[in-house]
Amino acid sequence: MIRVGPRNLISDVAGVLVGNAEDEGLRSGTTVVLAEGPMTAAVDVRGGGPGTRETDALDPSCLVEAVDAVVLSGGSAYGLDAAGGVMSWLGARGRGFKVGDAVIPIVPSAILFDLLNGGDKDWGETPPYRALGTRAAESAAADFALGNAGAGLGAVAGGVKGGLGSASFVFEGSDGTELTVGALAVANPFGATVMPGTRTFWAWALERNEELGGQAPPTGPLTEPELDYGSEGSLAANTTLAVVATDAVLTKAQAGRIAIMAQDGIARAIRPVHTPFDGDTVFVVSTGARALGGPPGDPLGDIAKLGMLAADCTARAIARGVYEAEGLGAYPGYRAPGKQDSGTNP
Repeated sequence: MIRVGPRNLISDVAGVLVGNAEDEGLRSGTTVVLAEGPMTAAVDVRGGGPGTRETDALDPSCLVEAVDAVVLSGGSAYGLDAAGGVMSWLGARGRGFKVGDAVIPIVPSAILFDLLNGGDKDWGETPPYRALGTRAAESAAADFALGNAGAGLGAVAGGVKGGLGSASFVFEGSDGTELTVGALAVANPFGATVMPGTRTFWAWALERNEELGGQAPPTGPLTEPELDYGSEGSLAANTTLAVVATDAVLTKAQAGRIAIMAQDGIARAIRPVHTPFDGDTVFVVSTGARALGGPPGDPLGDIAKLGMLAADCTARAIARGVYEAEGLGAYPGYRAPGKQDSGTNP
């Protein structure tokens, strides 16, 4: 049996916490995912314009076996500084990879482009993202805001305001062990999350518990859908980011396979996807609290199910981020009265 977790958040994975920090005047922010201890991690990058830090270390052939946090941030390349703030916060608490007497927190991160959304980006020689990273780490908790929160504050998704979303599933593994998987996503894509000329999300069929307002099956224009897309917005100004978490014990290679499968959740929620203008990146982290497929279980079957549900959670989280977002500046919220997404970038 598969059910939604009690919070319907990535933090339904026990021990996983999320922190958000924003600057309203800047129209940008940072989100951090961390746990009570180190997490096995992997990453899969599919977009044509990624901005990342410490992702090479997640390759199974590399030395480090675990990470201490994952950071998602606005600010384009400036936002990579947010991971430095989180790293310092963790290091001050003695958390990280130990080399002799030295402690080095491992904090991979990825950024999205939100520099042209109307916020005040005149920060001179001191970009604010390191401080935002520290604030986000300090605020980490099991309950957290969605929509215009953290890295979702400055996000735009096609013709509407983008945002931060999350979703979860709890299911029974092949040996009867209960496993949890959750996703956190920042929706800021070049493509649209809503079918052209409708209020129906591309991910509508995956909705659970009316998390998207009670989506109805698509009708009307979709009998002969518009296949083109608009390109009125700035190119190379996008990206969808996601973190998938689970309590299942995973190797780095197994987490990497789940990250590959979870990328399909982006494809279920956005059209077009993985474009030259996006930096679409999915991280997978595992707290390792529950063993997979002990006798007479099927660990490979459990990994396949984890990947399937990770993709579904990612799609739901993307749509939920857009659904929860309020309008900001020139970008109306999905729930604005009479709003219909055009399937284009405004």
